[in-house]
Amino acid sequence: MSWTEPSERVRELISQCAQTALNAAPEWVTDMDTATLSAVNMQAFADDPELRGATNRLNRANFLHWVTANIRDPGMPVPPNLDPEPLRIARDLVRRGLNESTLDAYRVGQNTAWRRWMAIAFEATSDHRELRELLDVSARSIFGFLDTTIAAIWAQMQIEREELTRGNHAERREAVALILDGAPITRQRAETRLGYNLDQHHTAAVVWNPDATADSGDLERAAEALARAAGASRPLTVIASAATLWVWIPGPRSPDSTQVQSAMDNIPAVRIAIGPTAQGLDGFRRSHLDALTTQRVVARLHSTQRVASFEAVQMISLLTQDADHADQFIRNTLGNLASADPELRATVLVFVQERCNAARAAARLYTHRNTLLRRLTRAQELLPRPLDDNVVPVAVALEMLNWRGAGV
Repeated sequence: MSWTEPSERVRELISQCAQTALNAAPEWVTDMDTATLSAVNMQAFADDPELRGATNRLNRANFLHWVTANIRDPGMPVPPNLDPEPLRIARDLVRRGLNESTLDAYRVGQNTAWRRWMAIAFEATSDHRELRELLDVSARSIFGFLDTTIAAIWAQMQIEREELTRGNHAERREAVALILDGAPITRQRAETRLGYNLDQHHTAAVVWNPDATADSGDLERAAEALARAAGASRPLTVIASAATLWVWIPGPRSPDSTQVQSAMDNIPAVRIAIGPTAQGLDGFRRSHLDALTTQRVVARLHSTQRVASFEAVQMISLLTQDADHADQFIRNTLGNLASADPELRATVLVFVQERCNAARAAARLYTHRNTLLRRLTRAQELLPRPLDDNVVPVAVALEMLNWRGAGV
C-alpha cells in the first residue's frame, strides 16, 4: 500500500492524540473487550473463560502496539502485530474447531476504538484542514494495521490446522466432538479412535490455566492428580486449546476433594471444573457439559475457587444468571453483613450448615463456642431481619457471595 507522509503539524497532532489514548488505555481496552465479545459470532468466546481472556489480551496487545508505534513514529504505517499473543489465539481457535470468520469480531472492537480516537482528534484541533488530514491518516493507519494483523492470524491458523491433521490429536478431537454433538458415531468406532472404553462410569473435568503463557505440562499433571484422587488409571485427555484440557476419568468414584486440593498446592496456576460421575456414552457427554457449565460459572463470577464441582455450583449457576437481580437479592437479604469481614460471614454460613448447632459449628471452625456466639451476635446486628426468621435466604445469599470474586 502506497503511503503519503503526513504534514509535520499532523504528525505532531497524531503523537499528541496517541499519548492521550495511552493515558486512557484501561477505559479504551475495556470498551473494546465489551464490544468484541458482544458480536453476534462471539458467544463461544464470551462463555469460555480462556477464549475471553485471550480476546482481552489480544485487544490490549493490538491497542498498545498501534498507539506506541504512533508515539514513536507518528502518522507512518504500523506493521502487523506478530507478537506471541495473536499467534497464540490462532492456535486456540483451531484447537477449538473455530474458523477464520470469528476474526471479523475484532473489527467491532476496532470501531469502538475509532470512535474514541475521533473524539480525541476533535479536541486536539479546530482547524478543519488539519482535522481532515488527521482523520484520514488515522483511519488508513488503524484499518490497515488491523487488516494485516488479522491476515497474520489467519495464516498462522492455516499452519496450526495442518500440524493438527498430521497427528492423532485431530482424530481424538473429532471423535469427542461427534459424541458431544450427538452425531451418529458408533460406540465401537469412537472407542477405537479414542483408545478409551465408553461403556463405563466417567467423571469429566475441564483443566485450564487462565495464563495462556504458562507451562502446559501443569495441565497434564493436574489431570493425572485428578485420576489418582479417584483411584483411577490414566485419564483420557483431549487438548481443547493451548491452555485447556478436557479430561475424562474412568471409574465409579469421584475424585477425593481433599486429595485434589492437596495436589493443586503444587500446581498453583491451574484451575479445575469437575462434572458429576455418570455412566456410558450419554454419561460421557453429560458429565463433560456439566464440567463446562461449572467452568463458566467460576469465570462469570470471577471466583477465586481453584477447584469447583458441578454439584457445588449448580444452584449458584441458576441463581446468578441475572447478575443485577442476584446482587439485589444479596443486598436485601444480608444488608451490611454482605460487606462484613469474611470470617464473620463464614461463621454464619457454617452455623446454618450445621443446622444452627453452635457446638458443631464451633468445632468445625476450630474456635471456642463463646467466640462463635459473639460473632453471631454481631452478625445479627448487621442483618436486616433476625437470622431465625430468615435462615434459608441468608444461607443462599452467603453461598452466592462465597463464589464471588468480590463482595457486592
